[in-house]
Amino acid sequence: MTPRPLDRIDWTTWRAQDLATLTFVIRDGQMLLIRKKRGLGAGKINAPGGRLDAGESWLDGAVREVQEELCVTPLDPVYVGENRFQFVDGYSIHAAVFRAERIDGVPTETDEATPFWFPLSALPYAEMWEDDPLWLPHVIAGRRFAGRFVFDGDRMLDHTITLDDA
Repeated sequence: MTPRPLDRIDWTTWRAQDLATLTFVIRDGQMLLIRKKRGLGAGKINAPGGRLDAGESWLDGAVREVQEELCVTPLDPVYVGENRFQFVDGYSIHAAVFRAERIDGVPTETDEATPFWFPLSALPYAEMWEDDPLWLPHVIAGRRFAGRFVFDGDRMLDHTITLDDA
């Protein structure tokens, strides 16, 4: 039997090339998402987020990225999980995922992103990363999770998600 792509990675010693964040704002039955204009995932719909600056905490990076991409500040963001992505071309990223229920300001289009509010019952999964439908319901429900994913470009090859019921 051929080992799964996830099984070929020693996750105990795995280190991401980049640390990043994603912040999902959920309020009044809607989720604030963006269409990325550049960088990893350009053209896809996702949450605001991006790579951490040197020495920056997960939380500080989450707030800064939302401010930069949408000109709003997420209020009281809460850590809900993390995803580790390994791409077959060698690139890797470890993303902390946050959820906020309030923002200060009005989402505004920037050079990086166009904002949209979507009903939770009609999220545009077909325009998002292939892994999003697997773990985003946990964000919506406020459940803590950890995901590991192997991608070949935009195509997901393997994954595992664990829930933290603590």
